[in-house]
Amino acid sequence: MPLALLALAIGAFGIGTTEFVIMGLLPEVAGDFGVSIPTAGFLVTGYALGVMFGAPLMTVLGTKVSRKRMLMVLMGLFIAGNLLSALAPAFGVMLVGRVIASLAHGAFFGIGSVVAAELVAPDKKAGAIAMMFTGLTVANVVGVPLGTLVGQTVGWRVTFALVAALGVLGLAGIAKLVPDMPKPQGVHLRHELAAFKNAQVLLAMAMTVLGFGGVFAAITYIAPMMTHVAGFADGSVTWLLVLFGLGMVGGNLIGGKYADRALMPLLYVSLGALAVVLALFTLTAHNKVLAAVTIALIGALGFAIVPPLQKRVLDQAHGAPTLASAVNIGAFNLGNALSAWLGGLVIGAGLGYTAPNWVGAVLAAAALGLALVSAALERRAAAPSEVVAGAVPAERRATVHH
Repeated sequence: MPLALLALAIGAFGIGTTEFVIMGLLPEVAGDFGVSIPTAGFLVTGYALGVMFGAPLMTVLGTKVSRKRMLMVLMGLFIAGNLLSALAPAFGVMLVGRVIASLAHGAFFGIGSVVAAELVAPDKKAGAIAMMFTGLTVANVVGVPLGTLVGQTVGWRVTFALVAALGVLGLAGIAKLVPDMPKPQGVHLRHELAAFKNAQVLLAMAMTVLGFGGVFAAITYIAPMMTHVAGFADGSVTWLLVLFGLGMVGGNLIGGKYADRALMPLLYVSLGALAVVLALFTLTAHNKVLAAVTIALIGALGFAIVPPLQKRVLDQAHGAPTLASAVNIGAFNLGNALSAWLGGLVIGAGLGYTAPNWVGAVLAAAALGLALVSAALERRAAAPSEVVAGAVPAERRATVHH
């Protein structure tokens, strides 16, 4: 794998850290600014919305420059946003900093996926994409726990300053290692938008929303589920999330390896198994050991679908994949928001802290259904050409006999 992928992975590590570390630092941030925890939660919501809307916006703006230069601009935004968060004199200023940092998220992974795929041979594209996403998954194992520890002992401002420093390292790596890849000639915004007329692109994005939504339906409410149902101490939640992160790393690497060989079968197996494991989580959540194993499995199965879905979008949006790739990153965040909302509804309805697992199982099963529909449509589209190809020799033979 080219060294340029390391630079992309470092940037992904920083982005993954800043996205999730705030969840463990909300009490400290709320206390310093004198706001409530729910108000501080806008730092999470604001970031997610920034990713959703920033992904297509920044990608459209990036159609005017080379992909390498756009990646550098995005890392510059990421650095500026985290520095502003670290130095914010008021809560509103920090919220602005979070939104600025989030604008880099979707476009970085979207454009980065295209760049990663172009750096390697066609049969290694999903592996290259997975290598970049490894930075995001490792962030959940290393970056988020360490960032939380630093924030709770030294101060949350130090955490965001260190994340900004990671951005500087990523920027330097991109500038030094990523080759200059000029904007493809003849590809304009209308070409990028045309990809959304392709039903297969839309189906892949819907699979992203539902499949990854299934994961976060459970993980969003992991703290109350593990403390109130499984009986873990509050301090154990951090290490349970590390287990989830380790599962993510393994699943991402496995997904990248096998998506290049059998993309759709991998999606069938991963989504089907994810639906089953999430359904079983309603039972295993009552046992500490089984709950811990299940959490790791959810992380592994959930991230096994990331490289194949991202590659599926790139393949189906061939010729103009950049915007579709970035929007698909926003689809992951849409799935997170949708599942968190649905999980909150079932808990609020009095169905218990394990009820979101059923929500996740239904979402994952729906994603599997869409995968089967997508494959069926693909076979149907290929069938007429096969019939025509087989009919020509027959016609010629009939002519000769006649």
